[in-house]
Amino acid sequence: MNLASTAGLAEDKTAPAFSPTTVVLAGATGALGRRIAQHLRQRGATVRALVRPGSSQHPAATELRALGVELVEVSYASVAEMARACAGAGCVVSALSGLREVIVEAQRRLLLAAVAAGVPRFIPSDYCIDYTKLPKGTNRNLDLRREFQKRLDQAPIRATSILNGMFTDLLTGQAPVVLFGPRRVLYWGDADQPLDFTTMDDTANFTAAAALDPTTPRFLRVAGEVVSVRGLREAAEAATGQEFKLLRPGGLAAFGLLIRLTKALTPPSNEVFPAWQGMQYLHNMFTGRPKLYPLDNARYPDIRWTPVREVLAAGKPD
Repeated sequence: MNLASTAGLAEDKTAPAFSPTTVVLAGATGALGRRIAQHLRQRGATVRALVRPGSSQHPAATELRALGVELVEVSYASVAEMARACAGAGCVVSALSGLREVIVEAQRRLLLAAVAAGVPRFIPSDYCIDYTKLPKGTNRNLDLRREFQKRLDQAPIRATSILNGMFTDLLTGQAPVVLFGPRRVLYWGDADQPLDFTTMDDTANFTAAAALDPTTPRFLRVAGEVVSVRGLREAAEAATGQEFKLLRPGGLAAFGLLIRLTKALTPPSNEVFPAWQGMQYLHNMFTGRPKLYPLDNARYPDIRWTPVREVLAAGKPD
């Protein structure tokens, strides 16, 4: 099945009318997806979550039902099943996470289903720095998003990508930048390069608002806070009451070499975020190429953006 063959189905005069406040959510059991579902419900939306067969008893699924979310078991290999689940929705939101089979192939089938069901709008699982500004080959996971973008832009549906920089939450865990133990802020390149950070919850809140907004453009860009490495040091000191110093092992060329070595020494796997992938993401940010501009933070005035300092204060070791 291709996009051309589903376009006619979308124009079927007998197709059910869609509700702008009904949102179909894929990936709802993930960390970001659950937050999107919660904010959609808080905004009064009817939420239909697509879950894989047998997963409706998962603890995350129980949490979704408690929010008032309808769970629909579907096979992500079946366009027909997903199309039936999408019927009548005003927007399909993807919060799927994975590699090619998920970001390109599963989302392609989800897109086909949305078009077949006559859904007018689609939000893909981007939630990242501005990958459209990056050369191909500089970030594996973002290359997959660029590949899916080409398919999405050819589809007879209105698409909106949410770009939010890096999840601020990662600064207290996976991203080795703010090092609480030695009280250092690790970076490569320029300590004054502006960087975009947005919490996962703020990203979910903005995504929920966008899903219910029929006037969204192709891209929306937000940053809970734009801060340099020096700003991260100030935020860490304010959050902990302790002095932090900057640690610069080298420039971006040296960082790129380290990434290539780390990747070469890492056994092949289906891991979505191996160490070298996270390093690629940081390298991208430190170059300044994927800096988000212009920012759309003011589009939904009810959203309060969480500063980096608050996240570091909440996540600092005892």
